[in-house]
Amino acid sequence: MNRFARLLQASGPFLGLLLVCGLFALTEEREFIFTGGNFKNILTQTVIVAVGALGMTLIIVGGGIDLSVGSLVAFTSVLGAKLLVAGWSPLATLLALVLVGAGVGLFNGLIVAGFRMMPFIVTLGMMGVVRGAAKWLGDNQTINAPPDSPVHQLMARINPSEFWPLPWGVWIVLGLAVVMALLLRRTVFGRHVFAIGANETAARYSGVRVGLAKGATYGVAGLLFGLAGLLQLSRLTQGDPTVATGLELDIIAAVVIGGASLNGGVGSIGGSLIGALIMALLRNGTNQLGWQTYTQEIIIGCVIVLAVGLDKWRQSRNQR
Repeated sequence: MNRFARLLQASGPFLGLLLVCGLFALTEEREFIFTGGNFKNILTQTVIVAVGALGMTLIIVGGGIDLSVGSLVAFTSVLGAKLLVAGWSPLATLLALVLVGAGVGLFNGLIVAGFRMMPFIVTLGMMGVVRGAAKWLGDNQTINAPPDSPVHQLMARINPSEFWPLPWGVWIVLGLAVVMALLLRRTVFGRHVFAIGANETAARYSGVRVGLAKGATYGVAGLLFGLAGLLQLSRLTQGDPTVATGLELDIIAAVVIGGASLNGGVGSIGGSLIGALIMALLRNGTNQLGWQTYTQEIIIGCVIVLAVGLDKWRQSRNQR
């Protein structure tokens, strides 16, 4: 990868964020968009997609995909509500949800690696299985968590008209982003993930235990998806088996907008976070402008296509 391509990959998501901010700054509603309270709202809306994007970045860099994340978030939110109602402590509930998420992710990874199956098909099937399990667990109804549970404080917007204090969920995302960036860039495991995504056959011949690495990749991502379920529960104060439909598409879009390649081998944690922030800013800004929901979807769809196009252009330059 030449110097210009590396610079574009690193700065592209940030320049995209500046462009979106600049466009909204030209509108008459800028005084409502660029306020401390609205920025807090944007960051809060970013949290769940951002946590999912941290795990999805790991998977996509390794050359995979996971379509079951939305269903898994719904399932763990329902499970978390039921555990809290049953008297479980917040810490025990957290541990249960991340372990369930990690277990589902590990199962996906082992099936993909062990049977050499396409991740798209495996996780598409798991999407239906977990969504059905969520509806079964909740008996097709929402489960209200205890109103006094400390879990609700994770996504609570205290003093909503001001920027400070930020919800705990925002700080959780930032802390996890540092951990995941170090895992991906500063560990042997992270280097193996990049190697598998760039060329799985070459990685296998180089001594990388591809099956084990893939299982671990999906397992770590699943752990984060389980945490996203707890944050969803905190945000809604209830577990809903029908929630997070289409969330997997928002998460994948955030990772792609952030500069990751769906072909694998390319991506960054910082870029994915900026991608999640761009999507939240686009939705929030267009809401402030009074645009219809279908207009938002068209804009975000165009942005995704543009991001994929830039990735293809980047690859073509690298092959010259």
